[in-house]
Amino acid sequence: MSQEKLDPVHLQAPYLIYFGDVVELGFAKTGLGLIQWRKELCAGQFRLPGCGVDGGIAEMSIDAAHAAGVRSVIVGVAPAGGALPASWVKDLAEAARRGMDIVSGLHVRLSEFSELAAAVAESGAQLIDIRVPPRRIGVATGEKRSGRRVLAVGTDCAVGKKYTALAIEKEMRSRGWSADFRATGQTGIMIAGSGVPIDSVIADFISGAAELLSPAAADDHWDVIEGQGALSHPSYAGVSLGLLHGSQPDALVLCHDASRTRILGLGSDQIYPLLSLNETIRGNLEAAQRVNPLARFVGVSVNSSGLETSERSGVLRRYEEETGLPVVDPIIDGPHRIVDRIEQEFEFH
Repeated sequence: MSQEKLDPVHLQAPYLIYFGDVVELGFAKTGLGLIQWRKELCAGQFRLPGCGVDGGIAEMSIDAAHAAGVRSVIVGVAPAGGALPASWVKDLAEAARRGMDIVSGLHVRLSEFSELAAAVAESGAQLIDIRVPPRRIGVATGEKRSGRRVLAVGTDCAVGKKYTALAIEKEMRSRGWSADFRATGQTGIMIAGSGVPIDSVIADFISGAAELLSPAAADDHWDVIEGQGALSHPSYAGVSLGLLHGSQPDALVLCHDASRTRILGLGSDQIYPLLSLNETIRGNLEAAQRVNPLARFVGVSVNSSGLETSERSGVLRRYEEETGLPVVDPIIDGPHRIVDRIEQEFEFH
């Protein structure tokens, strides 16, 4: 198993969250996640005409951000494929010329845009790419590691795996447990200050990256691992499986968006319905038990924001009857019932 250590990520606050003209909430999870978990660092948001996303913080132009002392502009959008639309480069270059760092979690490298490279050369600002994996990652060994691990998995992409993992870690720490959130995506890395952008790792090394992310630990320590993609997603199943095998989870939490009926991001002409909760549980459990025969599900985490208030409790109750697991919305209810189940299922914390 590789002993390569993860380098910390240093971002200068306060931030301006750049949403561009993105329409779908599911593609704005970077900016929305930072506002949810690091709101005190977010000075405002920048939105182009037609933007369908609102983080609920102050609207701010580049001029206003500079006057307010903003030090970093965060590209808050992760569209399919991770590209940076050319129409956004002008705004980002203006910010860079004012001395603000530009931070991106997209697959494309900021330095590939000559206008951005010229702007930072002029001002001394930085171009910071988050989606860069560690230089040396070994192939997974499959060796059993000490410590405990809980992994968030999903019925689809962008269903709350990061939110769930962060909420569980916070609850565990509030109980005095030894616990760490382990980030596997660009937003989680920005929040936590370290991690591995697992979808940027060469396929053969994904499981090895998960081993690196969550090394051997004390027997009573919990690593709470952010999941990625979904085993049932035609585009992103590979990263999900590699993360599942490398994590060797003891406990799994299923994440689901209650308002969603089809897989995100495949277009109206290729509609793939979501699998049921129990179908998803069976598939993930089969893969997890390949590397940890004692792996088990401990709860279901539901994003219920798309439901009417009057129907929310009934939907969650139906899911609980369907799965036999505690079901919560971690933002509304908190994750304490899931952590209660973890405490019940395992002999130590």
